[in-house]
Amino acid sequence: MASSSGTKGDLGRTPSKRMTRAQTMMLEIPNEESSTADSELVPSSLAPIAPILRVANEVEKDNPRVAYLCRFHAFEKAHKMDPTSSGRGVRQFKTYLLHRLEREEEETRPKLAKTDPREIQMYYQQFYLKNIAEGQYTKKPEEMAKIYQIATVLYDVLRTVVPAARVDDETVKYAKEVEKNREQFEHYNILPLYAVGAKPAIMELPEIKAALSAIRNVEGLPMPRVHVTSNVPTDDVPKERVKPVNDILEWLSSLFGFQKGNVANQREHLILLLANSDVREKQNLENYVALNGETIRKLGDKIFKNYRSWCNYLRCKSHVRFQQGCDRQQVELIYISLYLLIWGEASNIRFMPECICYIFHNMANEVYGVLFSNVHPVSGDTYQSAVPDDESFLRNVITPIYQVLRREVKRNKGGKASHSKWRNYDDLNEYFWSGKCFRLKWPMDLKADFFAHSDELPPVNERHNQATVGKRKPKTNFVEARTFWHLFRSFDRMWIFLIMAFQAMLIVAWNSGSLLGFSDGEVFRRVLTIFITAAFLNFLQATLDIILSFNAWKSLKFSQILRYLLKFAVAAFWAVVLPIGYSGSVPNPTGLVKFFSRWTNNWQDESFYNYAVAIYLLPNILAAIVFLLPPVRKTMERSNWRIITLIMWWAQPKLYVGRGMHEDFFSLLKYTLFWIVLLISKLAFSYYVEILPLIQPTKIIWDLHVDNYQWHEFFRYVTHNIGVIIAIWAPIVLVYFMDAQIWYAIFSTLFGGIHGAFSHLGEIRTLGMLRSRFESVPSAFCRRLVPLTNQYSRKRNLDEATERKNIAAFSLVWNKFIESMRMEDLISDRDRDLLLVPSSSSDVSVVQWPPFLLASKIPIALDMAKDFKKRDDAELFKKIETDPYMHSAVIECYETLRDIIYFLLEDEADKIIVRAICYEVDISIQQQRFLNDFRMSGLPALSNRLEKFLKILLSDIEDVDTFRSQIINVLQDIMEIITQDVMVNGNEILQRPHPHGGSDQHDRREQRFEKINISLIQQKRWREKINRLYLLLTVKESAINVPPNLEARRRITFFANSLFMNMPSAPKVRDMLSFSVLTPYYKEDVLYSDEELTKENEDGISILFYLQKIYPDEWNNFLERMKRNNIGNKDENEEACRNEETRKWVSYRGQTLSRTVRGMMYYRQALELQYVLEFSGDSAIIGGFSAFEEDQGYYGEHAQALADMKFTYVVSCQVYGAQKKSPDPRDRSCYLNILNLMLTYPSLRVAYIDEREETVNGRSQKVYYSVLLKGGEKLDEEIYRIRLPGPPTEIGEGKPENQNHAIIFTRGEALQTIDMNQDNYFEEAYKMRNVLEEFLKHRHKDRKPSILGLREHIFTGSVSSLAWFMSNQETSFVTIGQRILANPLRVRFHYGHPDIFDRIFHITRGGISKASKIINLSEDIFAGFNSTLRGGYVTHHEYIQVGKGRDVGMNQISAFEAKVANGNGEQTLSRDVYRLGRRFDFYRMLSFYFTTVGFYFSSMVTVLTVYVFLYGRLYMVMSGLEREILENATLRQSKALEEALATQSVFQLGLLLVLPMVMEIGLEKGFRTALGDFIIMQLQLASVFFTFQLGTKAHYFGRTILHGGSKYRATGRGFVVYHAKFAVNYRLYSRSHFVKGLELLILLVLYEVYGKSYRNSSLYWFITFSMWFLVASWLFAPFVFNPSGFDWQKTVDDWTDWKRWMGNRGGIGIHPDKSWESWWEEEQEHLKYTNIRGRVLEIILAFRFFIYQYGIVYHLDISRHSKSLLVYGLSWVVMLTALAVLKMVSMGRRKFRTDFQLMFRILKALLFLGFMSVMTVLFVVGGLTLSDVFAAILAFLPTGWAVLLIGQTLRSALKGLGIWESVKELARAYEYIMGLILFMPTAILSWFPFVSEFQTRLLFNQAFSRGLQISMILAGRKEKDITSPVKYA
Repeated sequence: MASSSGTKGDLGRTPSKRMTRAQTMMLEIPNEESSTADSELVPSSLAPIAPILRVANEVEKDNPRVAYLCRFHAFEKAHKMDPTSSGRGVRQFKTYLLHRLEREEEETRPKLAKTDPREIQMYYQQFYLKNIAEGQYTKKPEEMAKIYQIATVLYDVLRTVVPAARVDDETVKYAKEVEKNREQFEHYNILPLYAVGAKPAIMELPEIKAALSAIRNVEGLPMPRVHVTSNVPTDDVPKERVKPVNDILEWLSSLFGFQKGNVANQREHLILLLANSDVREKQNLENYVALNGETIRKLGDKIFKNYRSWCNYLRCKSHVRFQQGCDRQQVELIYISLYLLIWGEASNIRFMPECICYIFHNMANEVYGVLFSNVHPVSGDTYQSAVPDDESFLRNVITPIYQVLRREVKRNKGGKASHSKWRNYDDLNEYFWSGKCFRLKWPMDLKADFFAHSDELPPVNERHNQATVGKRKPKTNFVEARTFWHLFRSFDRMWIFLIMAFQAMLIVAWNSGSLLGFSDGEVFRRVLTIFITAAFLNFLQATLDIILSFNAWKSLKFSQILRYLLKFAVAAFWAVVLPIGYSGSVPNPTGLVKFFSRWTNNWQDESFYNYAVAIYLLPNILAAIVFLLPPVRKTMERSNWRIITLIMWWAQPKLYVGRGMHEDFFSLLKYTLFWIVLLISKLAFSYYVEILPLIQPTKIIWDLHVDNYQWHEFFRYVTHNIGVIIAIWAPIVLVYFMDAQIWYAIFSTLFGGIHGAFSHLGEIRTLGMLRSRFESVPSAFCRRLVPLTNQYSRKRNLDEATERKNIAAFSLVWNKFIESMRMEDLISDRDRDLLLVPSSSSDVSVVQWPPFLLASKIPIALDMAKDFKKRDDAELFKKIETDPYMHSAVIECYETLRDIIYFLLEDEADKIIVRAICYEVDISIQQQRFLNDFRMSGLPALSNRLEKFLKILLSDIEDVDTFRSQIINVLQDIMEIITQDVMVNGNEILQRPHPHGGSDQHDRREQRFEKINISLIQQKRWREKINRLYLLLTVKESAINVPPNLEARRRITFFANSLFMNMPSAPKVRDMLSFSVLTPYYKEDVLYSDEELTKENEDGISILFYLQKIYPDEWNNFLERMKRNNIGNKDENEEACRNEETRKWVSYRGQTLSRTVRGMMYYRQALELQYVLEFSGDSAIIGGFSAFEEDQGYYGEHAQALADMKFTYVVSCQVYGAQKKSPDPRDRSCYLNILNLMLTYPSLRVAYIDEREETVNGRSQKVYYSVLLKGGEKLDEEIYRIRLPGPPTEIGEGKPENQNHAIIFTRGEALQTIDMNQDNYFEEAYKMRNVLEEFLKHRHKDRKPSILGLREHIFTGSVSSLAWFMSNQETSFVTIGQRILANPLRVRFHYGHPDIFDRIFHITRGGISKASKIINLSEDIFAGFNSTLRGGYVTHHEYIQVGKGRDVGMNQISAFEAKVANGNGEQTLSRDVYRLGRRFDFYRMLSFYFTTVGFYFSSMVTVLTVYVFLYGRLYMVMSGLEREILENATLRQSKALEEALATQSVFQLGLLLVLPMVMEIGLEKGFRTALGDFIIMQLQLASVFFTFQLGTKAHYFGRTILHGGSKYRATGRGFVVYHAKFAVNYRLYSRSHFVKGLELLILLVLYEVYGKSYRNSSLYWFITFSMWFLVASWLFAPFVFNPSGFDWQKTVDDWTDWKRWMGNRGGIGIHPDKSWESWWEEEQEHLKYTNIRGRVLEIILAFRFFIYQYGIVYHLDISRHSKSLLVYGLSWVVMLTALAVLKMVSMGRRKFRTDFQLMFRILKALLFLGFMSVMTVLFVVGGLTLSDVFAAILAFLPTGWAVLLIGQTLRSALKGLGIWESVKELARAYEYIMGLILFMPTAILSWFPFVSEFQTRLLFNQAFSRGLQISMILAGRKEKDITSPVKYA
């Protein structure tokens, strides 16, 4: 072996050769070359050797010996880096490499020389001459970058192999040349800035040159000085020299020490920003040499807007300063570059925009000092004694702040700790909202209070209380405490309004019964008491402000604390004064009023209270006036003048965000009117339907005296039956607070539908509608999607030439659209041919429409002509012309046939005959004698021969002679029919060319039409014409059936419809806004593998088989495409290609990354096509697609350059580096598939977080980098590498952190966020530049949107009923829901997915999401909150759509709903919701509430209403009050209570929440379709599904606010609908649905049983029907919607599985899926970390279960109607005895089961005998009955459950007492009981086979209606050849 010393000695230091080869990760990878593996799987601690191994792989084919030397050098280097092989995976890797080197040493020999040193030198020289000397001026920059990298590595290897003295001069010369030019040929992202030679077109763009010139202007800047040491051994004297800098960014880096990767990244970022901004300002691109100064100023204004606002807020001077006479453009660029460099390296600090402002503020000051020092010369020496290293800024500025974040996150305890115990991103960022931040100084004082943190462990005896250890820093400005009071605190104005309105209506109804009662002075005076209520509620608000913000008081200014205290004092003052004032106005005071009235002394005058109210209302009146003057309010709130601040101090707390969020007057008027009308409707309904009907019954009950109670009544002497009144009114009060949500659903439906109709939605919703309007589509296309400056006119009345231009331009895009659908296999070849517009329209005199419009027109015209009996040409032509498409088709057929025959013939005489025939046709039409000169009866025969003729022309040529003879025969037949059968004088024409007559002429006629030009048929253009003519003649069916694919129809109609909607005009590509797309990816599917395609599930179904059945038409289209492309032959390459295409076909129908990437890359295709259309001449466009494609070649490179400049796509594959090195086959598959995507799409960029091990001070530590990659020739190429201060994803939520690390690699002025389960379409991508114009569109007050909302199409709703329900629900939200939110309500936020951000706005204000752990679980919506709070606003646009996948299985949907409900629970606690709720005006606040957290709170209240109603009824029934009231003689006639009961059915109006869904379907598909869909949905139990999800929302929302426990729930996005086992469903829904459902079931049973004797049963069912429905839904929906849920065999398997799960013991490491005990422990996780308030509330709620026992025991026959408290006491004796017996049995089982088996059996026998004896005595002596036994079970089961719940809450105490195991056993018993109750109905129904079939039909109705074999899929019965390797024959 060769080595650096030229001997083998070094190998002695390597691991022993005797070491056995470990199973290395490389060797475990199947079907992968080891050469690729060894370079890509280098352990992270050996990362520097990866480039060497890559070079070895590159040169191996050329020279194996040199490759061997490279690997040997890599091995030596690895050994030096880690001699002990201590790094992870190092030992295995070195062992593998050593074995390979031993093998290659024997196998390889030098090729160019005899020795290794000479071999590598000769190869190096040869490589240089061949690739660098010759290639640097001809090869592309990316090729040269790779070549220079190889040359650099080769020289490093050469120096280790060849002694320094033996390296020849030529090699040294070449090496110096490489070293000198290497920087010019580094891998680049978009701009090869330093490339020489063959420059790409993008570098020739004048705007790029101008921007580059501007940032390279370093003239006059003080240059940094560096100390250097000469490399010459004899000269060790340090020298000082000026460090050369190429541009402004390098100069800044030399000042502050930014990383090279960051500098390179931001250099390109800034150039593209400047170029794209500047080119829009230029009217003329000639003489374009310099940037417009206005461009830089505008960019600076946008970037520094937040910084300047921050300076104004803190009243400090901005440090973006300029001195008179300086080069302002240069200095402004320095400041912009500085900000971008700070932002680019800030890592997690990017979520803290004001922290970045602080850093920039100080660094800008330093820059100013360096540039404009008045004390020292402008050499910079004073400021720059030495150039800092590349990581100086990261180390000194970013890392200390990051460490503060990281330490705070540790307090979070993985999301378990309370939010109030630690500071999140917002807390730390808001530290910089006060002047305190300047105490940090600059350079930052790391001993400052901000950085101080105590992490010491407490003494051992205090360890249990670690959460409170250390000097915990206070929260900043806000505390996220877990309490429902946040809802009142954030939306206090709404609650106060609703409570006051309720009180007023109650007073009026009670005192007068009519609204006219207001005119009564006494009633009016009582109504005025609402202001006392308001005063108390304001006092409550002030109290909550103090209590809930207490943990933040230490961080508040004195003025803020003073404001809180004064608010409290004033609220307390009014809470005292108003009641006192009112008491003085009461004529004859009694009780409490009399007590208060004594305080008033002589203030008996009634006017005092009125004056007090007037003064109390004064602030509200002022607020109302300012409300009507939004500009005044906005100006005052944003003002930083001290006098204004002082005035506003009382109205709003001093905060940086949330100031001046008021809309313009017109917008305010719209949403105000919306809410006024809604509130009037809601209050009128509440008054007349909810309140008024209850007044009379309440009055009667109020006066009724009841003394015959059915139980021991503790409050026997309480008057007025207050308990009954509470039981009756409580549900109504809850409904009153909830039903505004229903009214919102109704009004949003109406307004959204009207708005959608005015937006032209649904005008073209069927192909029939499209056909009727297709004529106007090309002109609409040109009006909307062609730039204004183009020649295509936008006038309504178009001349023929303009119309043809429009159609020509439209046809190119339309055809590309149709071709894209063909490539996606949505349509077949035939469909495509019918849909295409001809590529050349200049050959015929009429417009050539797509054949699907002209289908059957020719056959109809032929029949019309054949049957036409009159001889009047005009009438026949008039009939044809009435249908423009028929008229066009007839003329086109004639002209095309003429051209085909004419050009097919070679003999001139034959051509003369054709010309003569055509002349006769033309002249006869002109002279209106066509019917006289031509026989119509011959046309059918002619048509038949023409069909045969065209069919032959289109067939494949196998034998040329046979083919020619067939054509000649049919052509001669055609000519004969024309001349003999059709033309009256046809013989004359045949004779004209040969007037000599005789037999010669006869012979000649026989030989006529024999010379034909077959080569013509093979030309693409002519084949298209022939094919089109054939289609026109043969296609008979109605055009409405083409295409048959529903998705293709939807896309075509939506695209056509969108052209008639309002959208901005299209700019030129060069003038459009540049944009990026960012997709976060973690470990989801990229592309399905062959194994995944064919792997069968438990039902024997593979994904491939499933999709073949779900999409049969698309599968057939795919097979047709494969056959056309000749893929499917038997050789290996074709087999591999076929498998690859099959994998893609399947993956493009799933929710995979490859589908998303394909969709997003349509943007690039659209941009390239748009550019070529703009810069191609009319001749190219009008000349058709062929001419256009030829012309396109000329513009192709420029089109790519423009596309690069305008569009960037970054996929943030967070763990790509780990996947690359992972031994797991799935991870490796993901890596290879992502790599393949990069190679397939060269413009795709992948960002990932690279984790490396580096040795620092002898210790290995992990280092993290953000890395950007692109596809190279075979592997990925690294572009930028930026070191991070630590692991970024440890700080916040995963997805936003993933987005944040990659956002620095995005480009442009706009940024679209796309999830990896989305799709895009070519025709929608074409509209992107129009959408981006919305950012520039002129609006009122010149206000620009900060986020553009786009609609989504849910593409997963086509198979199961659940998928359909979810799709409809989601579709209604992303269309009509968001439409109304954006306009008129102005509260649309960001809901993830396809929204487009104003990128500069958001990167300077915290990014495109928020990332704090847990609180920002729903990270996307917080971006919308943040944007709105910081002065942005969000619009919504429906003329463009993006595809979106959703979960399709019951369990996945429930997990998604749970995640969203968790997120909304956390939002309720957040500062963003609080600030928006307090800062919005009243009506916008209502919109905000009911469309965010209010929706989930209303869902919870809906469920709570059922509980309150039933527990109220339980109280009335058990106490006997209901019987007494209903049987009372005075009430029996009035039916008063029955009316009161009937009112409870109001909350059943929840069904109205589906209205938006019906409206949107009606709008876009027609209301008949909507009604049909609605009925089908109900038949498919949609109401059951939505009721079930209501329970999910209520459970997770409530539990999150009470206890926390939110977490990201991976929902899974699989294909195959599978059967979920009973145990799985039980685990998922036990606590959220089953327990609650059983509780309600017991309540309903008790209400029925104990009230049956005296109550009308029909009334009972009327009242409780919806509750029974809810119970049934909650208990059985998971089984009804579970595929094969009623299959007997699966039911048996489920029971076995459930029993096994229940019996398994838990413990550490046992997964909840494996053991009930582990699951039970996990279910209580939230109780372990909840606060004391949560525990107390949990115990209080558990007490409700004791009411069952208390009520039932007094109704038992054995109690003998005794009302003594002793009865209840005895029941507890029974209960405790039962628990004791269970405990004894449990202990006996544990202690005696093995050693004392006989004793245990005797014990059980004695217990049994004792039980039987006691029961016998009770039955015989005590009077116990069988009904008592069942009643007792219903009494004691809830009591036991209450004991269990309280035990779980007091877990620690019970463990200390040693009875926790007993609690666990009790819990297990309850779980068994619940499981049995749930399982029995399923098991019984499984006995009947028809139930399973009915369920299948129910679940998969859509599939059945499309003729799919779902039952076959579920049963697993399939033909073997279908899932065998795909056949393409």
